[in-house]
Amino acid sequence: MRIALDALGTDRAPAPEVAGALRSVEADRELRVVLVGDATVACEHPRVEVVHAGERITMDDHPAQVVRGKPRSSMHVAMELVARGDADAFVSAGNSGAVLALAATRLKLPGSVKVRPAVVTVLPTPAGPLVLCDAGANVEPKATAIAQFGALGAAYDRAVHGRERPRVGLLANGREPGKGTALTREAHALLAARAAAGGFEFVGYVEGSDLFRGVVDVVATDGFTGNVVLKTCEGIAEGMFGLVRQELERTPLVRLGAALVAPALRGVAKKIDYTEVGGALLAGVARPVVLAHGRSDDVAIASAIRAAATFVARDLAGQLAATFT
Repeated sequence: MRIALDALGTDRAPAPEVAGALRSVEADRELRVVLVGDATVACEHPRVEVVHAGERITMDDHPAQVVRGKPRSSMHVAMELVARGDADAFVSAGNSGAVLALAATRLKLPGSVKVRPAVVTVLPTPAGPLVLCDAGANVEPKATAIAQFGALGAAYDRAVHGRERPRVGLLANGREPGKGTALTREAHALLAARAAAGGFEFVGYVEGSDLFRGVVDVVATDGFTGNVVLKTCEGIAEGMFGLVRQELERTPLVRLGAALVAPALRGVAKKIDYTEVGGALLAGVARPVVLAHGRSDDVAIASAIRAAATFVARDLAGQLAATFT
């Protein structure tokens, strides 16, 4: 299995990418990583290949201009390797809009399948994993696209979490049918029709406060709202752990009790730590594309590579595409 890694994606590139590639191949002897970036970077390992790319796509580059611009960029070259079949998956911590634009053009689904690619991410909850789609790819989608996001999320949930009939909810500002906007009301009707055809159960509107209560398995929303939800959850998690840490250090007696709960806290921290998760899947394209955080370190990059390898092994892209054929 070969994973094409954009070596110029992170904020501190290429150091995290190089170290992450080495970490991943040392952990998995069946894995090969193609580092696409500056060929002068030293990375000597028999299962790490370096492919030169003389340009870098920055966070300031507009996605619409990226498809034809900077053809020698690390992102272009790595994506082309996947499109040609010379690599099995693509990983980048760079400009996510640019990744979406390139993947949508170079990794189109075959035949007449028409799917709007979307970011699928998973939030840990007391009731189990919650799938969120779209988490940032489509800022102003049509209602038909939001309905697709619900179906994509449900297909992902079935394939990855094994829930045969996922409960899908549409994020809104209330549960009543009249809530939301014209966009969400149209998406509501489309999702209800999709659910009637089979594959998942549509529970209707859900509010933000429902996300961690086990009401649904999948949440469909537009990319703008989904990304705000994702970043808010990450911020709350970090803030809550900071508050807990402060409280556990107040008195010697409390610090003694903290030692007893430390293993449980570490377990929770691991579930919400983006460096452990690695990245999110761009669903609706022909090959696995994993989007990692721009501030990823080597551990996070290795986790993103591991996630990509898992998606390849499960033929996740093919399973998701089958939902729309």
